[in-house]
Amino acid sequence: MDSPAQPQILVDADACPVKEEIYRVAERHKVPVAVVSNSAFRIPRSDLVRRVVVSDSFDAADDWIAEHAGPRSVVITGDILLAERCLQAGAQVLAHNGKPFDAASIGSAIATRAIMADLRAGMDGITGGPPPFNKADRSRFLQELDKVLVKLGRG
Repeated sequence: MDSPAQPQILVDADACPVKEEIYRVAERHKVPVAVVSNSAFRIPRSDLVRRVVVSDSFDAADDWIAEHAGPRSVVITGDILLAERCLQAGAQVLAHNGKPFDAASIGSAIATRAIMADLRAGMDGITGGPPPFNKADRSRFLQELDKVLVKLGRG
């Protein structure tokens, strides 16, 4: 899976709502997938999909993914700080809703994250969060993952 010529998908899996979609697209493109999490859960029987269970220490999954990300990797994560680390390693990074993280967008995403954390801290337990995941997000994710894998396949 770590061959520089072979694209790979690295999934930050603990809170990933699009794992089934990743498996389907990976099978179609014949691209290996590493499903990285702090605990074991079911993955499909496939020579292309492997489970990577890391320790439950803080950021262990993020650290594993960042260490294995590179120019032939597609990282799937909702974690903005992990996205930044993987972009620095040359990886393509997609959020669960299909929005790509890139050099142009990561700075504003980090700034927004910091502002939202400050707002939540000042609201005495009132929390918000991202809008609910929906069909349009799933469709956009499938399109973007396919597009990125086609690009890497040419490349």
